[in-house]
Amino acid sequence: MTGRATATAATSAVMIATEIAIEAGDWPAEADLRRIADNVLAATAKAVSELPEHGEISLLFTDDATIRALNERWRGKNAPTNVLSFPAPAPHAAEPPVIGDIVLAFETVAKEAAEADLTLADHITHLVAHGLLHLIGYDHENDAEATAMEATEIRILAGLGIANPYAGSEPELLEAGSSEI
Repeated sequence: MTGRATATAATSAVMIATEIAIEAGDWPAEADLRRIADNVLAATAKAVSELPEHGEISLLFTDDATIRALNERWRGKNAPTNVLSFPAPAPHAAEPPVIGDIVLAFETVAKEAAEADLTLADHITHLVAHGLLHLIGYDHENDAEATAMEATEIRILAGLGIANPYAGSEPELLEAGSSEI
């Protein structure tokens, strides 16, 4: 099912408009994806100071074929990945300012959730939080950045009652410039 809708999450002075588009894949219902996005925004606002007070974020829920093409075009990697983030270029002339875009690939996300014995909703929540952190300047190009970003993800997820996704496994440092988990 393809859907596109915009809503605004108002959380303690944070007003972020989110546009959700379901392009491909067997994703949960748009209302469930919106709830996930709103919850991630609220938890992120409590966990970090870098989240703008207002702005706009787009979430695209698609498939491996689409994310593979994006990954090839923007990162030179001809392979699907779970999530890609595209921060908006500065300065933000739009009103509200565009924060950026987050793209998730259904097949990869569903496979990872199953392999890690996670609910699909919890894994989507983690990936949206991860993507959002990339949009506001977090990265994992070196050990220090990866440690800081993972700790922030863990705080955000804990605020939502979701267990540490890195518990019981040695966190892997992703290659430099990666926008994926």
